Amino acid sequence: MVANRPGTPRLLRELNDRAALDLLVRQGPLTRAQIGEHTGLSKVTASQLLSRLEDRGLVSVVGSQAGGRGPNAALYAVVPSSAYVAGLEVGPDGVTAGVADITGHMVAQVTVDPNGADEPVKMVHSAVVKACRSARVALSRLSAFVIGTPGVVDPRSGDVQFSFDLPAWHEGVLAALRTDLRRPVTIENDVNLAAIAERAYGVAHDTPDFALMWLDRGMGLSVMLGGRLHRGRWGGAGEIGYLPVPGAPLPIGSARRAPVDEGVTESTSWGIPTLAGGYGALVGADAVRSLAHEHGVTEPTAVECVRAAAADESRGGAFLDDLARRISYGVTSVNIVLDPGLVVLSGSLGRAGGRPLALRIEEIVGRISPTSPTVSVTEVEGNPVLRGALYAALVQARDDVFSTAGAS
Repeated sequence: MVANRPGTPRLLRELNDRAALDLLVRQGPLTRAQIGEHTGLSKVTASQLLSRLEDRGLVSVVGSQAGGRGPNAALYAVVPSSAYVAGLEVGPDGVTAGVADITGHMVAQVTVDPNGADEPVKMVHSAVVKACRSARVALSRLSAFVIGTPGVVDPRSGDVQFSFDLPAWHEGVLAALRTDLRRPVTIENDVNLAAIAERAYGVAHDTPDFALMWLDRGMGLSVMLGGRLHRGRWGGAGEIGYLPVPGAPLPIGSARRAPVDEGVTESTSWGIPTLAGGYGALVGADAVRSLAHEHGVTEPTAVECVRAAAADESRGGAFLDDLARRISYGVTSVNIVLDPGLVVLSGSLGRAGGRPLALRIEEIVGRISPTSPTVSVTEVEGNPVLRGALYAALVQARDDVFSTAGAS
């Protein structure tokens, strides 16, 4: 690792090159003088650095900036095509794949219908090929792949332990994908990727500690502590749907790792029947729709019910009050144990509830918890799982492409 290497001139060049590249990615085109100002490098050192990076095809002159009495200063930027990455969101209804260049600009996004096929390698390969064609980028030019899936991902092996929605995703799939794509592949829990996107682009930007509550067809939780995802020993951190809460039967079997029983229609690798008890029985989409209908908010789907109530609180206020109370059970539990300071509502239901729902949850949690977290709505635009996957892939690719291990 760099931290254990002696402070040789070569190492200093590597560190300076990487600092300049990261700066150009964050702030866009800069002059030699501006790079020197931000990094503390002299004009001579900055010039040598830019020459090295130009020779490696990582930066180029993209324009000029008028200065004082002298000639215009050249503007340098990272060459977008120096590397590409792929991010994917895999779900029961299809695969959405995106391709981004090294600057983070998404150059293509496609969705592929599985058409009854559930073989993971074929599904992913098909989506990646389609995205590459749309982006006009050869698959061989992709430097990293990150795939988001529902379910529990083993933090040791990187394989999906089990996902009810994706029964074909199991141990061995990761190795098969790496063999097929011949590139680094990472599988990550979808809600964790939403949290990564939230920290990179959303309301939790540069916030080291926060929790993201995913409210959608089902529910999930991701926790960021000290800027790092907390996964738990077995990868089960965040499976908040099984939290025992008032008003719902206990999720019996939640502490048991066991094979799926044939008689249980919905279960995980721990033998946990989903939606039969626990927090998920109160805040899953079916439960939310039923609650809305009890309050006279009768739109056909849970998302439409929540959106309608948030848009017209005179009609849907009582429903939002009850829904906020249910959601607050989980938020309060997380807040009491972790005190994250910020809780972000995401997923289609979280977005639909918006600020009216967030304010209600914040008020309830503040009354029953020793600390009062801020409850905010996600500010990530587009598909948060896909954007998180692409960001995670970019981090990997930049570490590889921006490395100057082979530079002179």
